[in-house]
Amino acid sequence: MGKKTLKEMSFLDHLEELRWLLVRSSAAIIIMAFATYFISDYLFDTIIFGPTRPSFFTYRFFCDLSHQLNFGESICIEELPFIIQNTEMEGQVNMFVWMCILAGFILAFPYILWQIWSFISPALYERERKNAKIFIFISSMLFFLGVLFGYFIIIPMSVNFVATFSVSAIVKNQFTLDSYIGLVKTSVLAGGLFFELPIIIYFLTKLGLVTPDFLRKYRRYAIVLVLIVAAIVTPPDVVSQTIVAIPMLVIFELSVIISSIVYKRKLKSEQAS
Repeated sequence: MGKKTLKEMSFLDHLEELRWLLVRSSAAIIIMAFATYFISDYLFDTIIFGPTRPSFFTYRFFCDLSHQLNFGESICIEELPFIIQNTEMEGQVNMFVWMCILAGFILAFPYILWQIWSFISPALYERERKNAKIFIFISSMLFFLGVLFGYFIIIPMSVNFVATFSVSAIVKNQFTLDSYIGLVKTSVLAGGLFFELPIIIYFLTKLGLVTPDFLRKYRRYAIVLVLIVAAIVTPPDVVSQTIVAIPMLVIFELSVIISSIVYKRKLKSEQAS
């Protein structure tokens, strides 16, 4: 029996499709999480705790950039004066499991997108359904770029700021494992999901929930918000704040352009009918 069309599917049919979407997506995450178990030493020592070392790529990049801009050693990092400690009996076990799951989610993201597309595709036009591969590819690339942005930009800048900030020389920084892992999870997921903004705006515009005029109207607030975020997560220097703010502003402006294109096509389609 062939797959039911959108009109033939009842509310319960939709719930059943949604249930299987969640089941298949969860299974993919678990499989990828289990796969990361075999590279767990590399995952934790090199990737997750990489930004805690002065030899991390981002710190070396900024140091080289500082020399090229004739700033001397002003943004070079020689030491990160803090330690990470575990204060709970099951803390390391919990962190191990959840970071493997996070890695599994990131690796399985293209498959999850494909499942989501399969779920919503009956509500789309035939021409739009043919663009599945393009949608999954672009969405996946944006997500991975956002994850890399969070990992190579947000995390090291945040770590550097909190590690070197001190209210008094008497106070020593000893961060808990939970707080550091929380920073890692928040940064990579927030970065990945924020870079999905153009895709989200695309669908919201097609649904009539967002218009380019609405985005342009609140552009100034978006710019202020981005600058505030950049100021919070970076050290108090213009170079660092600019490096964080520019990609976020580019993503927002790209979303405005996409919304404008989709909105114009929607108006032409309505006028033609």
